[in-house]
Amino acid sequence: MKKIVAFGASSSKNSINKELAKYAASRVPESTYVMIDLLDFEMPIYSEDRESEQGVPELAFKFKKLLKESDGIVISFAEHNGVYTAAFKNILDWISVIEKLVWCNKPMFLLATSNGARGAKTVLEIAHARISLENNNQIPIFSLPKYKENFDQERGITDRELMDKFESSLKIFIKNL
Repeated sequence: MKKIVAFGASSSKNSINKELAKYAASRVPESTYVMIDLLDFEMPIYSEDRESEQGVPELAFKFKKLLKESDGIVISFAEHNGVYTAAFKNILDWISVIEKLVWCNKPMFLLATSNGARGAKTVLEIAHARISLENNNQIPIFSLPKYKENFDQERGITDRELMDKFESSLKIFIKNL
């Protein structure tokens, strides 16, 4: 049984990206998944001075341990002004000082969604470009535009063409596990 760690890279309690990450993780056969809430990993804003004076927060080590103990990682990115949310970026900054391979070279599936027509594609492209630099796996991506129109809590992705794209990306992730 494979263990998947999934999260929405958002600090919103009602994040649509958390929902999309959960949906994607639930679609991996013969696996279990753990949903991470970034709100459970709030830490001081990263700075080199804070790191040298106070060390790395225990929450950063806890987050990193969850990644290491997984067989694969699913992240759905919320987009704030075209880039990562502050909550995600701060966690990324803290865990990146623990060891060089931030995502432990795990198979990953990167997603993004928004209620807009682009589906947070800008942040997804940024994330994919950055994460691909240090990961030997092919990292599939999927963007879901117009979340409210194309996603149902019970049925999942409702648009057939988008569902086909999602399934193609999901197959790559499953193959890499």
